[in-house]
Order: sequence, then structure tokens, then C-alpha cells
Amino acid sequence: MRRLLAILIPGLLLLTACGGGNPAAPEPSSQSAGDVAKFDSLKISDNGDKKAPGLEFPKPLDVAEPTVKEVTEGSGDRIKAGQIVEMSYLAVDGKTGKTLEDTYPSGAQPIELNDKLKQGSSLIYNVVVGAKVGSQIAFAVPGKAASGGTAAGSSQLLVFKLISVKDAPKVLDKPEGDTVTPPAGLPTVKVNNDGVPEISVAGVKAPASLIAQDLIKGKGAVVKATDTLTVNYVGVTLGGGKKFDSSFEDSFGHKGVATFPLNGVIKGWTQGLAGKTVGSRVLLVIPKALAYPDATPESGKPIGDLVFVVDILGTE
Repeated sequence: MRRLLAILIPGLLLLTACGGGNPAAPEPSSQSAGDVAKFDSLKISDNGDKKAPGLEFPKPLDVAEPTVKEVTEGSGDRIKAGQIVEMSYLAVDGKTGKTLEDTYPSGAQPIELNDKLKQGSSLIYNVVVGAKVGSQIAFAVPGKAASGGTAAGSSQLLVFKLISVKDAPKVLDKPEGDTVTPPAGLPTVKVNNDGVPEISVAGVKAPASLIAQDLIKGKGAVVKATDTLTVNYVGVTLGGGKKFDSSFEDSFGHKGVATFPLNGVIKGWTQGLAGKTVGSRVLLVIPKALAYPDATPESGKPIGDLVFVVDILGTE
């Protein structure tokens, strides 16, 4: 969500895990936790989805432990584990009632109700799963845990509104789409019996600029540079064809797919995969300047021009 929420609930991340995971059973049903009696006098005046609600509560609001409760039940669909919920929140100082943060003006933010959230912020996960769209959820943090500009020792009160919910996008098991015949002069790619792409760079010249060639053209969502991708990939050096990384094989320290923000990787990936589609298999030939331009033998990073085959399996 926003800065304050990230401080208070470090495990609450914006869609950073791959979608479509199977939730653990049984699912919670909007479970309260903590000193919930402190919310008995809390009154919330709903002002719609675009404006923060009005709050009335006896001050100071003090809790000895993180406390969460659904205060007002919505009338929309019931929210399930594995879905994506969009929520806005208002955060106030529990001692003074002063507004600390209001996310309503900038719009609701999506959070995936996945195992990563469940492990990092179980209180939020358990109260949201089973609630209905439109519900207002109160979450109070003790003063000793609070930060972000409140008076010393003040608890913080956050009131979430669950704006909407949708199913998480499906993550593919492998690329799906139309096969594309690449032009001559590029590295060639064959798939071995284990389904792993093998790259040959024999006779391939150094690229003058970035090459991003579809080998399979997927029919899914268009990738944006700000998306978080779920992919499988293989990387080799153009000079010599030495494999230096692969998400397909455990010997490279990976197991299964990789998930990461596209704007947090090398420029060749960011520029080469933005605009591609989910389901695609993409051949990237990346000049050194867009890979690891400062790599040395001591750095452990691959040196020179690089070649990747990337399967785009999902995006958020």
C-alpha cells in the first residue's frame, strides 16, 4: 500500500508474489484479533469510495497489541483467499485523531491475498478473507510499534475500506501462443526433452542495439515496464555461449518460476520485455551497455553481451 502501511506491516506488499496460487485450507472468515473491545465505540461515517470516512472514537485510543476487526459489513461479494482486493485507508493518531495518511484521493490499491501476505501479515489476511466488498476494517497498532510522525507513545488507527475484488490472473505453466520464425543471424533455440530451451550462439555477431525477438507470440495481457512478471528464463553469454543463469534448473540456485518487478532488473530486460504479451517466449540479445556494463571477473556478474530466452508466464 502506502509508506505508512509498509512501515507498520512490512509483509503487506503490492502484488509481489505470482498470482493464481492455491490458498491453504480452511479459509478464515473475517477473523478479528487483539483487544477488539476498544473498537466498540468507534463510529465510521462512510463517504463513498473516493473520500475518506469520518471517524469518531474516545481519545486516546490505546491498544496493548495489534488489533483488527471488521467494524462495518459491506454488501458486496465475499472475498476469497487467492483473490486480489482493492482497498483504500485512512490512518490517524490514536491520541489526537490527527490524520496521518489518506489514500482515498489517489485511488484504491490492489493487494493479492496469497501465502506471502498470509505469512507476513496474517492479521490483515485473516480479517480480509471472508469479508464482503464495501466492509470497513479497523486496525490499531500500539504506540511502541507505531512510527511515521505521531506523538510519542500514540497508537495508530487505520480504517480500511474494501473497494472491490477480482480473481488473480492465471499464471501459465509454459508459453502459449503462435510460433514465430525469427530472422537469420540470431542465436538459435531448441527445447530439450525436459522442456528447457537451449541456446546456440555459433556465428552470431555482437548486436548493435537491443534485440527482442518473439519466438512464441502470446495472446495475453501486454506487459508494462512497471509490471511484476512471473517468468522462466535461460541466460548465456554471447561470447562463448556459456550458461550463467537459469530458472529451469536447480543447479543455478532456482526452483521453478521467478517473480520480480520489471523495472528492477537490467535495462535490456526492462526495455526488451515491455510491450510483449503474456504467453510469449522472447529471445533477448542484449548489448553489454544494457546488461552489466561494469561487470568484472570478481563481481560474479556475466561479462559482455548476453542472450536470454524468457517465457512470460504472468504479470501483475
